[in-house]
Amino acid sequence: MVIGVIYAVLFWTATIVLVLGVANKIRIYAKTPAPLKIPTTPAPVTQSGVFLRMFQEVFLFKSLFRADKLLWILGMLFHYTMLIIVLRHFRYVQDPVWGVIQFVQPFGIYAGFLFVIGLLGLMARRVFIDRIRYITSPSDIAMLLLLILIGVSGLMMQFVSPTNIIMVKAFFRGLIAFDWQPLPADVPLLIHLGLVATLMLIFPISKLLHAPGIFFSPTRNQIDNPREKRHVSAWAAELDKQGKTYLDELDQGK
Repeated sequence: MVIGVIYAVLFWTATIVLVLGVANKIRIYAKTPAPLKIPTTPAPVTQSGVFLRMFQEVFLFKSLFRADKLLWILGMLFHYTMLIIVLRHFRYVQDPVWGVIQFVQPFGIYAGFLFVIGLLGLMARRVFIDRIRYITSPSDIAMLLLLILIGVSGLMMQFVSPTNIIMVKAFFRGLIAFDWQPLPADVPLLIHLGLVATLMLIFPISKLLHAPGIFFSPTRNQIDNPREKRHVSAWAAELDKQGKTYLDELDQGK
């Protein structure tokens, strides 16, 4: 029961940090001025075109496909297997389990292998390609290692040292209801959950924030209409207003 309490506190803390941290970053992104009209060309000239472009960037990695085919393959493999894995894990907090979550269960098992393969490919790219290794920081390697260990420890629970998933589900459902339940003391499970909690804690300060950040990128979310409409950001408009007020007061001799 002591282990259950420790991990319950850890996951509640990690969840609070994750939610508040990401929300704060999104607030900062939203308030960051975009003084220039800088969409990457060829760019859409309508709002619906921007929506289509963002859809292609978020779900198909279109610009990445044009820039680096190998990175595109590895990125698609990693992101979509991670999506399947995350959906598969929703069964631990649902009762009854949604139909779509039941549908992805068998695919999630094999997605775990592809998840690790994709990450190993991304790691190899940073180690063996000179121009990528040159711009790789220790934090990049650390994040990849963390994700690889999460994937490997998850596969170990499935194929090497199975855990009591009924107790695991009771534990996580208990967290939601503030009714802490015991957690199996299996080493692979504890390692896996500890690594996941670590990822949640550092996510708001990591490069993984490109997930929400892409929606605030002016090179992607702007309409290419600088000749048809003058681009004035909110803060610039406020400065213009203050400047005009000041000039009016000077004219009036105040």
